[in-house]
Amino acid sequence: MGLISLLGKSKPNHSFKQKIADIIGYPPKNLVLFERVFTHRSLEKVGEDGRKINYERLEFLGDAVLGTIIGNYLFSQMPDADEGGLTQMRSKIVRREFLNHIGKSLKLYPLLKSKVDKSHHGDDVHGNIFEALVGAVFVDVGFLKCMSFVETKVIRPYVDLAAFEDRVISYKGILVNWFQQQKLTYRYDVFEDSGSNKSLMFKARLFVNNGLVASARSSNKKKAAEKVSKRAYFKFANQIRQQKQIKNKL
Repeated sequence: MGLISLLGKSKPNHSFKQKIADIIGYPPKNLVLFERVFTHRSLEKVGEDGRKINYERLEFLGDAVLGTIIGNYLFSQMPDADEGGLTQMRSKIVRREFLNHIGKSLKLYPLLKSKVDKSHHGDDVHGNIFEALVGAVFVDVGFLKCMSFVETKVIRPYVDLAAFEDRVISYKGILVNWFQQQKLTYRYDVFEDSGSNKSLMFKARLFVNNGLVASARSSNKKKAAEKVSKRAYFKFANQIRQQKQIKNKL
């Protein structure tokens, strides 16, 4: 069974084809493949073979391909970094917030077809579409040309290794590690708290040695916990830096 039959039939769309060509830098060979990139699951599209048609499988593939391309780039650009350093740097580059930024800069979202109201799409949809696009380019023209696409659209304009070096991946991770080193007791309380906001919100509170250190609200539990961790981090920042300096001198 050919790839086109797996993706479902579609009539040629010359305007869409030109938009895709402008984004990826070459005329797409398989336009149907790229139509899938911008098909949200809410449309509930199904091919003649009964398989679902949306961008999620391409997103999965793009995530893996992007990680490999970034890993290859870091391997060549950071010859003195060990496995841990390379892994941490790759995590900083392929983190969701950065991919969302790339998706927005490429103006992918306006091409998305969905039954869901735009106000209900979270920020991550931009990064999801971008990963699906990477997956589509990989299937369309292979790894080497996909690598060239990522280098042109992502690495050259946005990846500054010196700047990424100082970025924090997870404030919660830093705090938890430091609390454990200092033998401090800590507790995160996360619960629904929409307040006057009609949308569902979550509130997170961080207690250290049974004392409330910070609180924050966000659209999901993970973001709320990270947000409260960031606020708390700056209260402990001087102590954390001093501990790090002492450790580096040993």
